[in-house]
Amino acid sequence: MMLSNSVNVKIFTALCGLIAVSMPASGAEPYVDIKGEFIQGGLAFGTAPAGSTVDYDGQSVRISDDGQFVIGFHRDEPESVRLQVTFPNGELMSNLFNIERREYNIQRVEGVPQATVHPPAEQLERIQREAREIGVAKRTNRPHLDFLGTWEWPVTGPISGVYGSQRVYNGTPGRPHYGVDIARPTGTPVHAPQGGYVTFANPDTYFSGGLILIDHGHGLSSSFLHLSAINVEVGQRIEQGDVIGEIGATGRASGPHLDWRMDIGARRVDPQLLVEPMPETIAR
Repeated sequence: MMLSNSVNVKIFTALCGLIAVSMPASGAEPYVDIKGEFIQGGLAFGTAPAGSTVDYDGQSVRISDDGQFVIGFHRDEPESVRLQVTFPNGELMSNLFNIERREYNIQRVEGVPQATVHPPAEQLERIQREAREIGVAKRTNRPHLDFLGTWEWPVTGPISGVYGSQRVYNGTPGRPHYGVDIARPTGTPVHAPQGGYVTFANPDTYFSGGLILIDHGHGLSSSFLHLSAINVEVGQRIEQGDVIGEIGATGRASGPHLDWRMDIGARRVDPQLLVEPMPETIAR
């Protein structure tokens, strides 16, 4: 819907949900193509003319030399977000997108180590140090474009936890869950769902246990939690399908499973929105 007839600024509103939109400026060129899941936890992938700059929610977005970029929507993203593109000729395009809201369930998890629910005071320094190290790894923002490819499940199996659910551990309310849990036996190989570079690998973090982070480019990263073995090292190039580790029950876990999470900048997004549905024969 056209909301302004200004020559230099045009504003569009896109419907929420899975959409693909083209947003032309004055005349046939320049333009922006953007498609994806405009929903809390979703990702959208855009293409703008080479040499453009992109601003989303007041922050600059990395854009490749050929105009590729990606943005994401947090669990509690507000009802609308604004994307601005400045074209090489100086023309500005400002676009308002509606974000579909989701409802989240409460999930009660019993049997996790009580020390991971109420950490003892002597562990607080370690917890804070690990949080800083993980935060640095997640803020990696490299120019490679692995995120543009087709995504695959890192492991297949019964889904035992989903993105966004409010967690209660051993009766104590905790933070929302930001990943998808897949229950498989300890030692089950975990494969890279997409290519990238390892930015963090630690076999024994306090809450996440064995933890790997892979940067897929432009600030989009995957985290793999509770691993019993790690087969990669920081700085290593990973291709889709490579075995990166093995499922375990380390850290705050009540049993063996993989917790796969994704972040883009400070936003936690839902990995399930990038892959095909889990095959029914193994999803139960």
